[in-house]
Amino acid sequence: MDIFTTVKAAVTVRQAAEHYGLQGSRNSMVCCPFHDDRHPSMKLNERYFYCFGCGATGDVIDLVARLFDLSSYEAAKKLAHDFGIDPDKPPAAIALPKPERPLLRAYRQEEVRCLRVLCDYLHLLESWKVQYTPKTPEDVLDDRFVEACQMLDYVEYLADLLIVAELEQRVKIVEMLNKDGLIARLEERLERLRKEESSYEEKQAA
Repeated sequence: MDIFTTVKAAVTVRQAAEHYGLQGSRNSMVCCPFHDDRHPSMKLNERYFYCFGCGATGDVIDLVARLFDLSSYEAAKKLAHDFGIDPDKPPAAIALPKPERPLLRAYRQEEVRCLRVLCDYLHLLESWKVQYTPKTPEDVLDDRFVEACQMLDYVEYLADLLIVAELEQRVKIVEMLNKDGLIARLEERLERLRKEESSYEEKQAA
């Protein structure tokens, strides 16, 4: 068994993160070390991490490589050294990742999708609220400013619940978001806005 497989089987992402100073909350959220993160936006799962703010993702070796500016091999060696792992000996069976139940795995994927879309929409609303704030009392209110004022608190509330609520409540929220089609509509709209912005930037550059 090579050093990469041995290390990844023996050390979880959360164990490594905490060992190197990233203290996760009860829901395994930490402030992302890879961008200016004022509110915890990085999720530490057993086998991978994902930042809803900057999109950084990877396994335990990727995390350490980015934290210390190392190659993947150097990061694996550092983990082996710091956690007392002998690469020549296979990890105990208990250290091997346990297969997740298919339904739970599917739910977690859907939860990540919902939170990603909500965070993207939240950042857009925050931008609109600043960008389209009326300059004078006589200014006509821009629709985007009105939408930001109406939706910001609600979207932030939903995103916070998906981060800190108990599993049972998070399941209900994900079901609600999918049942009323909100996530699908937001995902489609955000993608359309990204394409429009990209097209506009290309025309400006031409």
